[in-house]
Order: sequence, then C-alpha cells, then structure tokens
Amino acid sequence: MALKRYKATTNPRRQRVMIDRSGFAKKTAAPKRLLAPAKKVTGRNNQGRVTVRHRGGGQKRMYRVIDFNRNKFDIPGKVVSLEFDPNRTGAIALVTYADGDKRFILAPAGLEVGMSVVSSRKEVSIDPGNATLLKNIPSGFNVHNVEMYPGQGAKLGRSAGNSLQVQGQVGKYVQVKMPSGEVRLIHGDCLATIGAVSNEDHLHEVIGSAGVNRRLGRRPTVRGVAMHAQQHPHGGGEGKTGTGGPAKDIYGHRVGVRTGANKRTKKFILKRRTK
Repeated sequence: MALKRYKATTNPRRQRVMIDRSGFAKKTAAPKRLLAPAKKVTGRNNQGRVTVRHRGGGQKRMYRVIDFNRNKFDIPGKVVSLEFDPNRTGAIALVTYADGDKRFILAPAGLEVGMSVVSSRKEVSIDPGNATLLKNIPSGFNVHNVEMYPGQGAKLGRSAGNSLQVQGQVGKYVQVKMPSGEVRLIHGDCLATIGAVSNEDHLHEVIGSAGVNRRLGRRPTVRGVAMHAQQHPHGGGEGKTGTGGPAKDIYGHRVGVRTGANKRTKKFILKRRTK
C-alpha cells in the first residue's frame, strides 16, 4: 500500500505520514452479523482497577468479525471488497462464497477485488488468500493467519506485513520461521493462509501529533525520572537524574528481562528469537 503525505499547513501535518486508503471501499457491504459493538479499551480489569496504563478514550468503533478459522472448506469465494479495519493494522477483505455466505478474512498482499479464494484440507494453488494445511505447503513459501493447534483458529501472523516461512516437514510437524526469527514446530494439520498480511508499509506511518494518539485510545506517558520517588523507582533527586541503576517499571520489576518459560511447549522451539 502506498504512503500518503500532507501539505505542511500546520506543524503536525508537516510530519504526518499515513497509509493511502483510497483503494478501500467507501461503505461496507457486509451483513449486520459481521459487525458488533466494540467495548471501550480502558486498561481496567473486572474489578475496575487499571492493569494496563496509558489506555482510554479514543474514537468509537465497530468490531469486524473476522473468520480466523477458515473452515468453509472446498467452497470457492469471491473477494467483493477490500476494507479498512480500525481494530487492526492490516486490511480486511469481504468474501462472498458460492453458497451465498459472506465472511471477513485478513487481506494478504496482492489480493484484489474480483479474485477468487478457497480453503481446503487438500492441496490448493499457491495464490494469496488460499488456505490449506501446513503440511500441504511447499518449503520456502510465506504464510500468515496460522493456527497453533488444529481447529483452534489462527493465532500467528495476523498483523500488518507479517508472515511465517515454511521450512520443511519433520514427522507430523512442520518447521516454520516466525517473524521474530524464532524457529519452531507446528502440527502439520494446522491451517495456514498463503502470502503475507497486507499493509507492509504500516511501519513507515508517522503519527505526527498527540491528537492522533488520543483518538487511537492512547493516553499520555510520563517518564519515571520525572516522578516523585514514591511514584516510581526512577523518581526523586534534585534536578535531572538518571535511573540510578538498571531500568525498572513502575512496580519495581526489571525492564528488558525475559520472564518465564512454558515448559510444556519448550520442546517445539528449535531456535530462540534473534535480538
């Protein structure tokens, strides 16, 4: 997707760089069942306590129900429209299947209106948007929207520009390389979609102003060194000071230190992610 820049009529506009959305549908043709009210994200738990800081406010938005299972097997579908989804970084595509059913899927790079997609447990053509089992996909191809367990629904490779690389079959498992550089085994009966997620230029977007961040539901962040000593481990002192040691979060935990390891799934990781 192309990037869009603005005339420098104001200082924030001078900096602003965003994705050109002119190729998206102006109005969705999706049935009402694919749209649901999105609950406000305020960073609070069920007791009303803030568990994630710097969340709140933001524009109202509707949630688009995405088909992460791709379980409409062996029924071809036609891409009706490409649409913007405010809840995710990649674009989404509305697909109408031969039996009349309509569903949203994650739009891979290269998918266009009018193209056909299909999901099957058998081998399919290696075209963007087609979904099949990992064991049916040749080595070297990129996939996205990948399940971790058969029938669970996709968990991996769902954000803009992301893809996993298939590296070959090891018994009933398939070796894949994650976007982080980690190499792990995933069961061959897990579904995956051919191609990489669209909007690979998302990384090059520039917010440009604090107001845009507020409309995205992000509240201001205060540096720890600017706080009182009672408010943050980095706080206190006369004038400007450093952290006084290793960086910590507001609760006193070390920042940048990996915490925990799932012993149950450790055996599936062949190579840890690269720094």
